[in-house]
Amino acid sequence: MRRILHIDMDAFYASVEQRDDPSLKGKPVAVGGSPTGRGVVAAASYEARAFGVHSAMPMARAVRLCPSLVIVRPDFQKYRAASSAVFSIFREVTPLVEGLSLDEAYLDVTENAWGETLATNVAKRVKARILEETRLTASAGVAPNKFLAKVASGWKKPDGLTVISPERVEPFLQQLPVDALWGVGPVTAKKLRARGIERLVDVRTTDERLLREAVGSMADWLRQLANGIDDRPVTPHREAKSSGSENTYPEDLTDLAVIRQEIVEMAGHAVRWLARKDLFARTVTIKVRYSDFTTITRSHTAAPTRDEPAITSRAVTLLDKTEAGRRSVRLLGVSVHNFSDSDSLHDLPLFDSVL
Repeated sequence: MRRILHIDMDAFYASVEQRDDPSLKGKPVAVGGSPTGRGVVAAASYEARAFGVHSAMPMARAVRLCPSLVIVRPDFQKYRAASSAVFSIFREVTPLVEGLSLDEAYLDVTENAWGETLATNVAKRVKARILEETRLTASAGVAPNKFLAKVASGWKKPDGLTVISPERVEPFLQQLPVDALWGVGPVTAKKLRARGIERLVDVRTTDERLLREAVGSMADWLRQLANGIDDRPVTPHREAKSSGSENTYPEDLTDLAVIRQEIVEMAGHAVRWLARKDLFARTVTIKVRYSDFTTITRSHTAAPTRDEPAITSRAVTLLDKTEAGRRSVRLLGVSVHNFSDSDSLHDLPLFDSVL
């Protein structure tokens, strides 16, 4: 049986800021953009969370909830440095480290460099090392699989440690609401509850038709999770499936020439990423969000390439299939997908698609 840890740094960006500026300690802190524009909260300290402030919230609303909120502009170079130190500790323990973000990872410690037979002891040592070397706290979940470990890490935040031993799996599952299931967000949870599926364990006995009405093809997967079954291994160095950039503008864009130039620059960023990774992309996708928050994507798939004029031309052609310029634009994005390690056309099905 596997021994899996899920380590999640506590309010990571905000905690780094509080660590580096003693005057912020104990204060409600939000990392993010300006409340007078379209800034959003990237991270909130636990003092801010007590007022209802949370990540992805418009900063203007965060300030209304917490008038004493201290807003700090993000410094991603600093966060990446802290993340690198944390992940170095992880990789001392095991090569089986699957990073999910700068501040979150799975570790398979079934076998580990420390020779610890109890995953709980590994988690304690990892947490202690993180605190000693970075002066930051992390919460850990210990369980036989990834799903349970991730739920456990959020059980007692901050600086928590929750262990779900095999004999505790069923009692633990019995406590969980349905939205603890992987992939069940607020919208899906609402659909499930409308059908009387309130608890995670209710998924086990729900009529198949009702469950598929609510979650579609996810039904079988959610039943497995509801029974505590998750056979996914910890997979280090997951390959990127896409890369791109997007930008939300402080003022809506209305000039088509300006919008096109933004798309051209983002396409250039994507090409340079492909060059660094020595990859070619078959698919180019653009994203447009209008001022009324309506969001659309347009995609084109053809021969693999990292030629800048080719990718830029495809991105601009996709833009012409939108209402940009006729409708004001709040957000733009360009991404590349469907990678290949060569630009060979051998056995490549060519097709166009507009989503």
